Amino acid sequence: MQVIKCFMLLLVFIASSFIGRYIAKKYSYRLEELEEIKNILNVFKSKIRFTYEPIPEIFKEMANNAKENIGQIFEQARKNMQNLSAGEAWENAVQTSETNLTDEDKHVLLMLSKMLGQTDVEGQISQIEITENFLEKQIKEAQQEKDKNEKLYRKLGTTIGLAIVIILI
Repeated sequence: MQVIKCFMLLLVFIASSFIGRYIAKKYSYRLEELEEIKNILNVFKSKIRFTYEPIPEIFKEMANNAKENIGQIFEQARKNMQNLSAGEAWENAVQTSETNLTDEDKHVLLMLSKMLGQTDVEGQISQIEITENFLEKQIKEAQQEKDKNEKLYRKLGTTIGLAIVIILI
């Protein structure tokens, strides 16, 4: 009986530690996704400026080159462009995406939909640059949150697990 109790206490400790690490990882994932989006928007800007490819073709290429969560946004936007305008397709893809981005991050990305496919090349490039500037702010904020909270949640999960084990002993 004592062995079962020790095993269960060990499971509780391990589970709470993993929960703490899982919550802490969300901060890292958000930062990575924001940086990925910023890099992809830079490529998008270059492709619009120099290749004059249609936006769906550019999105297809970027979806293939991006990491999974961010690539899904571009792939979904490309698919949506068959029935919607470029701006509406982008807006729909960002809002329905399953990422670690906050609502504020998504709001910054939605700014891009205002001129996407609506204006000339220079207008779209200027809108991408504005979005990149706001993304830079979001990246700094995400870095600060990661530095502040990642370590906290890892230790908090371990500490809560240890406290539960001590209480149950």
